[in-house]
Amino acid sequence: MSYVFDLTLKVRDYECDLQGIVNNANYQHYIEHTRHEFLRSQGVSFADLHERGIDAVVARLQMAFKTPLRSGDEFVSRLALRKEGIKYVFVQDIFRLPDMKPVLRSTVETVCLVKGRLADCEELNTAFHQFFS
Repeated sequence: MSYVFDLTLKVRDYECDLQGIVNNANYQHYIEHTRHEFLRSQGVSFADLHERGIDAVVARLQMAFKTPLRSGDEFVSRLALRKEGIKYVFVQDIFRLPDMKPVLRSTVETVCLVKGRLADCEELNTAFHQFFS
């Protein structure tokens, strides 16, 4: 896997359930935050896009849980990106630190609504062109 972005985070107590492990819904927050930070690193602002009538939205999300995280665990969230037609496909993996044990494997397909209509997004194509083969 050729990752193009990494983000290191730490599990907070309130993200865990009664079993002492991260509640499954929080993994979606982790990968979403990673995508947003990746966009920022590429000079893309969701707010600016929205003001211009462009909304990137999740069309499909798959998550495969491998190893649970616990309170205080540090982890790295890694992101790879490819384009399929008008979809931007983010492959996002989470690894526990420091042993790099796989925690989560996810695939997130996003599309853009331009002025309310499904369309290709030239702004994102330009921002991400170096990541597409």
